[in-house]
This record gives sequence, C-alpha cells and structure tokens, in this order.
Amino acid sequence: DYFDDATWILTSAFIIFTMQSGFGLLEAGIVSRKNETNIMVKNAIDVIYGGLAYWIFGFAISFGNSELNNRFMGWGNFFVDSDDDFGIFAKYFFQLSFATTATTIVSGAMAERVNINAYIAFSFVNTLSYAFPAHWMWDDKGFLKEMGVVDVAGCGPVHLVGGIAAIVAAIMLKPRKNKFDEHGKPRDIEMASPTNVLLGTFMLWWGWLGFNCGSTFGISGIKWKLASRSAVVTINGSIGGGIFGMAYSCIFHKRKLLINILVTGLLGGLVSVTAICAVCRPWEALVIGFIGAAVAIGGMVMEDRLCIDDPVGAFPTHALASVWGLIATGLFCERTEEFAKYSGLLKGGTWKFLGNQILAIVSIALWSAITTCIQLYIIDKIFGLRMTDAEEEIGADYYVHNILYSEETKSITLTENENENDSSDDTDQEIPSANVDDRGYYTENKHT
Repeated sequence: DYFDDATWILTSAFIIFTMQSGFGLLEAGIVSRKNETNIMVKNAIDVIYGGLAYWIFGFAISFGNSELNNRFMGWGNFFVDSDDDFGIFAKYFFQLSFATTATTIVSGAMAERVNINAYIAFSFVNTLSYAFPAHWMWDDKGFLKEMGVVDVAGCGPVHLVGGIAAIVAAIMLKPRKNKFDEHGKPRDIEMASPTNVLLGTFMLWWGWLGFNCGSTFGISGIKWKLASRSAVVTINGSIGGGIFGMAYSCIFHKRKLLINILVTGLLGGLVSVTAICAVCRPWEALVIGFIGAAVAIGGMVMEDRLCIDDPVGAFPTHALASVWGLIATGLFCERTEEFAKYSGLLKGGTWKFLGNQILAIVSIALWSAITTCIQLYIIDKIFGLRMTDAEEEIGADYYVHNILYSEETKSITLTENENENDSSDDTDQEIPSANVDDRGYYTENKHT
C-alpha cells in the first residue's frame, strides 16, 4: 500500500507540472505578440528559482518535523535530503509543484511590464508566501488544521495566496501604457494567440485532475474512492463554470462567445471546487462551479472599473473564486475521517465550522497581501519593478531575449540603441527620442 500511495503521489505531481505549460500558453496567448516568449520564460523561472527556494527552506517551513515545529511554522528538513525515509521525497516533490503553481499565478498579473530581474527575485522569495499557509492548513501542528479547517487541494495556500499576490503586484506595477484611455475605460488589446489560450486552458484542465485527485495522497484503503470522487467533482465544477461563462458571454456580449470570459468561467469553476473536491457530491460541484464562475467574471468587470490592469484576470479567477470555494466548503462539506472533522452547515454542521473557514480566508489573505507588499517594495528598491517605457513599447521579447518580430520593431530598437550610443560620450546630452526622468524611465516616447 505504501508503494502504491507513493506512486500515486509522484504521478500526480508529474501531471501537476504540466500546469506550468498550461499557464504559460494561456498567458502568452492573451498578451501582445511582442511579449509572448517572455511570458513562457517567466514560467520557467518560477520552477527554477521557486523550486530552488522550496528545496532550501520552503519545505522546511511547511512540513519540517523537528522539535521546533509549531502551530505557526515548521522547522527541519532544510536542503531536503533523506537516507532512510524516502516518503519525504514524494511529499516534497508533490508540494514543490504546488509552491511553483502559486507563484505562476502571479506571473499573469505582472505581464508585459515587469522587469525580468525583479521577477527572478520575486519568484525566489515568494515561496515564503506559500510555505507558511501550507503549514497552517496541512501540517498536523498547523493552527488551521487543529481548528478543523478543510481545504483538500489548495484553495487557500495556492489559489488565494497567488490571487492576492497578483492583485498586489498589479496595483504596485500600475497599468500598461495602452490599457486604459484618458477616461479610464479599458482598451481591447489584441491577443497574440486565442488558440494558445484555449490550448493552455485544456492543459490546466488536465493538470487540475492531478492537482485535486493527487491530494488524497494515495489510493490505498478508501483513498481510491476519495480520489475518484475528486475527479468527478473537479469535472463537474468546470462544467458548471463553463455553463455560466458561455451564458454570460452570450447575454452581455451580443450573443458572442468571448474566449477570455469562457476561460475565466471554466477556471473559476475549477478553483472553487478545489477545497471541497473529495468531500462533496457531484451535483453540489455543479452549483459551486457555477457560482464560482459568476464570482470570477464579476471580479473581472470590477477590476476594469477600478482601472486595475490584471491581463489574465488572476485575482478574480484565483483569489475571489477561492474565497467562495472555502466558504462553500463550510456549507456543503461531508464529514470524513481523512479530511473533514465536521460537516458543512447545510449538512447539519455548525456555524463554528463555517466561521473557521472564514477565519482561514482572512488569515491567508492578510498574510499573502502583507508579505507580497514587503517583498515587492524591497525588490523595487533594488532592481526596479517595472520596465522602462521604451522597453515596454518594444516588448520584452526583444529587450530581454533578442527576438525580432518585424522590421518595424527592429528599426525602433536600433534608433533607441543609436541614441544611447550617441550620448555615451556626453552624459548630459539629451536623448532626442524621449524625455527621461531621474530614474532613467522614458516618460514620453515619440517613435511611431
């Protein structure tokens, strides 16, 4: 049984890692063409530097097993290694896939304007934002676990953490130059590849099955029954979300089926059943997913009205839908020996259990907001969070990766380089193509 469980955990983790490709394709398809490669590179950075951080200290904080382990944080197993308990490796690898997913969620909200060096630093330190809530929720000594809070597959530590970090990052970075007009109305920015958006969504859909089913941590005993239920609940949640997304788009957009609304509905449904996937009924998953999509799509509308530039809707899709998902768990949860000490309010449970679920939401959201603010503030002082205006106009694909898409892009870039070269011998010479503020940012680019 032990070997079967370890195999299940590892296989699920392999599937979860395909979500990096899904997020990458979805985000790269939504942004403009001049930044699509940069988006994919940032997803690789999440695994490289986020994975390094989780190996060094993330797993230790989440699931350290020394005598210093307490209700707030774990301690032990730094620089993860083991000579005799190879079960640690399976658990570490599975949780590593969760940690990198939490950071990848933030990537979409920072798209097309974040400094690549700043993002590398952020992907490393943001592991802290995930590691502590993971301990609170899933470690035997975590204070939320002791209170009986239920989150089977990471609604709080992954999606709420990532979604809150996303809105903080989007606000601190400010909108892209061409996102809103002078009246604050959002402009439609051409997608690089709507097909890739849908392809990425299908990969996320597939990865979510590993995400939720793998969180049973095995298939021995009755765990296979819980894993099977998780699969059905996950699919039904996405069906409910997809139905709302399609209906909303057709009703409010002149019977057009808009890709971004369909995708947001699907993902909102998936996020909202993540906490309850092993402990609710299939029909309940349809309802939860349907409402989760409504919350996510409503959040997208709210962001536009508040002039918050979140290119992929990371905050409403992940944070708002996860808030509903944790509340729904307090309503619909079925008591089980493995995951839930208490039944949901609508299943004969108490208000206390629902209150504990809400306390978990508040605790995790505040933690993510505060830690992300501190991290990004320090990173901004060291590297500068945002690209220059010139870099944003040309696109990160050229400035960071030396990829040319057109002669027009090449000519603009060469003009910038020539101006910089011409002024290299005289630091007081004014660059004719732009005004430069005291931070070296281009404040008015006149290239056409």
